[in-house]
Order: sequence, then C-alpha cells, then structure tokens
Amino acid sequence: MDQKVTVQPTPNPNALKFVLNTIVKSKDSAVFKRGADAGKNVIGASILSLKGVTEVYFSSHFITVTQDGSADWSSLEREVTNVIMKNIVDHNPDFDAADGLKPVVQFGNDIQKIEQILDGTIRPALQRDGGDLQIISLDGKTLTISYQGACGCCPHAAMGTLYAIQNVLRDQYDPELVVEMG
Repeated sequence: MDQKVTVQPTPNPNALKFVLNTIVKSKDSAVFKRGADAGKNVIGASILSLKGVTEVYFSSHFITVTQDGSADWSSLEREVTNVIMKNIVDHNPDFDAADGLKPVVQFGNDIQKIEQILDGTIRPALQRDGGDLQIISLDGKTLTISYQGACGCCPHAAMGTLYAIQNVLRDQYDPELVVEMG
C-alpha cells in the first residue's frame, strides 16, 4: 500500500495533525516530550529533534506534532512529513511507550464508568482535534486529568474544554465531581 500523509489543522495554533492511511499506534496512545522518551521509536525521536518541536502524540491513524511557536509551520510541516514517510515502512505500531504520567493504578468500577462516559462523549471530539486526555487519579470527588497531543497546550483546554468535561461527568456520573488538570 502506498503511504499517504494528510495534514490537518487543530484548534491549537501550535499543533498540527498528520493523518496516515496506516496504523501508527495499534493500542492506546503515546506522548513523547523528549527524544530520549521515544526510545526505539525513530519517528518520535526524529520529529522531536526538529527545531521548535515540543511534543509528539501517537494515536491510531495519526500523529500530532506540537511546537513552541518559534518554528515556521510551512517548513516544519514538510520536515515532519519527510520524517514520517522515510520511516513509516519500518515503524512498529505495537510499540510500548510510557509518557511519564502516572496512570490510575486501580481500575475500579468508578474509573471504568468515567472512562466509558469519556469514550462516548468527550474523547471523540478531542481525537478529531488531534488530542486526547488521560485520567491521572480519582481522589474522592476530584478527578485529575492530563491532556495529550494538541490538547496539551491548547488555549481552550484549560477553561472551556475542562469545564465541558466537568459538566458532562457531573451530568452522567456525579453532580459534585470536580475535574482538574494534573
């Protein structure tokens, strides 16, 4: 199959979504903020070596690249596309990656219910925009989350999106739940 990369804007002016016609991450997602974090993932490490790139996020069929605002998107877009095209044939979509976050250790009924609500309501919109979220902890009535991909430094994430997530979870899970960023 001929490899194809389509570049899409995200609501975050410092992030672009590179959509592929092949799987780049077969299970879950992965976030790399430093080349060393990427380990043997050549695509992630190579993109992070480009000037201005601060984060690379892998999800099923796309890679979101976030920059610090200092890079020219037109040239950076070409460089990222070249890295992807050069390395995608040898890329293993089953790579195992830890993104430095400490995910919830206990996956009790509460977390499963929250994950199910997020999967059915919030995550599809975040993923369309090149990002996602991860639950960090549930402590009493406080849910701590971390944004991934384009959502990580998006101006909307800290207020509007967080408020929307909290409202959905209050409506469908617990009216007293507080959602905060970790």
